[in-house]
Amino acid sequence: MKKKVIKYLVSRFYKPLLVKYLSKTRTYHFKGIHLLIPPEVFHPAFFFSTKYLIRYIDGLALNQQSFLELGAGSGLISFFAAKKGAKVTATDINPIAISYLEKNNAVNTAKLAEIIHSDLFNNVSPRTFDIIAINPPYYKKQPKTFAEHAWYCGEHGEYFDRLFRALSSYIHEQSQVLMTLSDGCDEAMIQELAARNGCTLHRVHSMKNLMEEIYIFKIAYN
Repeated sequence: MKKKVIKYLVSRFYKPLLVKYLSKTRTYHFKGIHLLIPPEVFHPAFFFSTKYLIRYIDGLALNQQSFLELGAGSGLISFFAAKKGAKVTATDINPIAISYLEKNNAVNTAKLAEIIHSDLFNNVSPRTFDIIAINPPYYKKQPKTFAEHAWYCGEHGEYFDRLFRALSSYIHEQSQVLMTLSDGCDEAMIQELAARNGCTLHRVHSMKNLMEEIYIFKIAYN
């Protein structure tokens, strides 16, 4: 009941202010990383999943590791991994996100090795990565714009079906594939799509806040 009240208050009062604020390109600074974030790109300051995944990744040995952020958006996770010494490839389906990743790469000391305009793995050349980080869209609706791809995975989870089908070609036996989800997603559907494509999701961490519970999963193939 308490969570419902909080969500109502956020929707009624906080969300309109946030939408107005995010209608312009904003600057954002995090641990020495400097980003310009346009309205069409998911802003990591106002949603919990990005920083939550960063906190987990910070505990990994990243130096000289090949690192892929699939659907990088603002690129905060990618730049953080690069600052820790990883060789980072950042991808996104949104051409505006790609444009700003390139602009931000030019001004940050920690450099991304590659920035690729790609729908999932479509334009990623065949290779394996040591670490893959995914902060996926998980609301069940068909995205109609590039910006909506940050939120919606399709009516039947088509994003996840394509992800799990292709992922095995980009990992080796020691790869770590990390993905965030929350209690707002259809986890049963996502688990079923994973199993259908020969892999399993193992929950390795969870965190609650006033709005939601967020999880980190490791993806492994059977």
